[in-house]
Amino acid sequence: MRYSFLSILKNGLSGQSGWKPAWRDAAPKPAYDVVIVGGGGHGLATAFYLASEHGIRNVAVIEKGYIGSGNAGRNTTIIRSNYLLPGNEPFYEWSMKLWEGLEQAVNYNAMVSQRGVLNLYHSDAQRDAFARRGNSMRLAGADSELLDTEGVRAMYPFLDFDNARFPIRGGLLQRRGGTARHDAVVWGYARAADQLGVDIVQNCEVTGFLTEGDAIIGVETSRGPIRAGKVGLAVAGSSSRVAKHAGLRLPMESHVLQAFVSEGLKPMIDGVVTFGAGHFYISQSDKGGLVFGGDIDGYNSYAQRGNLPVVEDVAESGMALMPRIGRLRLLRMWGGVMDMSMDGSPIIDRTPRPGLYLNSGWCYGGFKATPASGWCFAHLLATDRDHATATAFKLDRFRTGHLIDEKGVGAQPNLH
Repeated sequence: MRYSFLSILKNGLSGQSGWKPAWRDAAPKPAYDVVIVGGGGHGLATAFYLASEHGIRNVAVIEKGYIGSGNAGRNTTIIRSNYLLPGNEPFYEWSMKLWEGLEQAVNYNAMVSQRGVLNLYHSDAQRDAFARRGNSMRLAGADSELLDTEGVRAMYPFLDFDNARFPIRGGLLQRRGGTARHDAVVWGYARAADQLGVDIVQNCEVTGFLTEGDAIIGVETSRGPIRAGKVGLAVAGSSSRVAKHAGLRLPMESHVLQAFVSEGLKPMIDGVVTFGAGHFYISQSDKGGLVFGGDIDGYNSYAQRGNLPVVEDVAESGMALMPRIGRLRLLRMWGGVMDMSMDGSPIIDRTPRPGLYLNSGWCYGGFKATPASGWCFAHLLATDRDHATATAFKLDRFRTGHLIDEKGVGAQPNLH
């Protein structure tokens, strides 16, 4: 069934009795051309683009829980392409272009809202760095505007401009940035992939790999062995644990990233704002809650919960930026497990084991990268060639020294 105004009208007149499940909860078959491990946004997007762009439809997406139960449902929903380095910016701009056509491509309302992303700066040096980043964005075809204090004040007059510990001097604005509904993105890709013949297998945990010599020829799962021509890993914070079954030690660590949502308010913040003097970002959901987050927990963890020092740090940054949020009540908080690579940039590449491919190391950039990640990973799986926008995301760059250190803090995952 194709969603449209006419289908809504027809089902409304028939008592909503004609709707069908959005996708099948498939049982695993003995073998597939491609098996994607991980039923989040990246895995489902990969399966969709394999089917839609490359005609490979004998594909299974296997997920140990239910689809979207990992980081895809535990983020702050921000989409943007305001990066600096040549290895990153063209990729994320490609992702932004895919976001702009996503709802038409999958015939699903993913609630893509290009409300703008504003990065605030608080010093002359930071202004110069943001100007450089804006110029890099423009060279890659993205949009950027460098605002002064009055330009920011016209957009968000309630920020603390004059009495702040870190006075606001201006900001770098990407108007095409914004937010998308994370659950709807997962559901849209799942539905579209299912309609093209992809099997979505839930409650199916990978417990090992089928091998033939050094080659990977399938996966061992809690629901039995599944053979595959190629196996792609898209399991985010669990990448190291799953790759360990194949005898691989990946150059990454897993850390928890917390997020928070407040009680509902009348419309207040119509875009996304980030604090330049600390790690803090905030937007407002369609329900009225302020959604915000900050830095990762400093220690390694696979737990989907955080700790109080980070809560304090995020609250301090928020109060320094807009003191009025101190009167709000916090409704809930949660954590996602980030796969932090050594240089803070992702990996889309073959592994040393033939037949096994890797999509990981997304750090903070996973959700915004969803469409391009799926597109480029599908291209790699289908053709065994790197996509033009992902040529820098090689696994061996940590050995060769070709790092993509966007934040300039060196090879320490906890600092990215």
